[in-house]
Amino acid sequence: MQFGVLQFFSWPNRRGDLSTVYERALDRVKVMDQTGFDAVWLAEHHFSTYSVCPSVHVMAAHVAGITKNLRIGTAVSLAAFYHPLRLAEEVALLDHLTQGRINWGAGRGFDRKEMEIFGVDIEESAEKFHEHVEIVLQAWQSDKFSFEGRFNQFHDVEVLPKPLQDPMPFWIATSSRDAIKWAGEKGHAILMDPHASCEELGSKYQLYLDTLAAHRHSSNRITPMARLLAIADHEEQAEQIARNGSQWMFGSYFNQGGSNSNESRSPEQRLNEYVANTVIWGTPERVADRLIELEETISLDYLLAAPMSHATFVKFVDEVMPRVA
Repeated sequence: MQFGVLQFFSWPNRRGDLSTVYERALDRVKVMDQTGFDAVWLAEHHFSTYSVCPSVHVMAAHVAGITKNLRIGTAVSLAAFYHPLRLAEEVALLDHLTQGRINWGAGRGFDRKEMEIFGVDIEESAEKFHEHVEIVLQAWQSDKFSFEGRFNQFHDVEVLPKPLQDPMPFWIATSSRDAIKWAGEKGHAILMDPHASCEELGSKYQLYLDTLAAHRHSSNRITPMARLLAIADHEEQAEQIARNGSQWMFGSYFNQGGSNSNESRSPEQRLNEYVANTVIWGTPERVADRLIELEETISLDYLLAAPMSHATFVKFVDEVMPRVA
């Protein structure tokens, strides 16, 4: 099993200084660089304390300066919010500055507030995202090229630099089944989201494999699957970490995606189900056993860990990774 970390820059209830949030996260990155992790994947979010990292590209450049071995992923560049040619330039430049250590992850996003402020119509966001991804890939693979699309038109443009890596490794973030189908039809690699239950994750991955096969694409690719982790010496402590973190996420971020008028469960029911079925929590032994089980049942070959506390990260490195590596 390979390991990466989905690195948020969370600032719960604005406790302490924001500079401390960055300092602790970057200290973790230095540990990852020396302990066998494949990559840190940096989460882009806007207008929320859920993760105060509005530019994964700026953060990636900084991370490159404090690491030597770690690959650096964007999880994700919210491609519909950028001019696609500017996005192609920035990520390619990053690849050179990091000496070819960039994993480009692109996503549509789901936060209505972010889309409204950046002028992206949520009804058109998927189509705009698809067009922008197509342009970025063409810009990297072509010399001069032209494009006539619904949202972008330009003629005889050469984007420089090209990425140092050829081909540039890239992934599409997928949470909905429609997104999974689109990525599978195109033959793109995918990142799988942390908020699906473990059962849903397996079902979605099978849909992806089936779609790849139906369109005659190879399934021989790396698929990072994000999982929220809460680890402590005692089960009760771990469950409380999982519950506290989940409760804060429900209040601070999930609601910004828009309420579901068909939702029949109470907030408490939703929270309980999320903690029980989505978060992997427990003692180091229990978490390791659960990860091994998921490796066997849903092909969890690349764990994109999202620790819900600093203590969880430490215990994952010291006590869980040696059991499942």
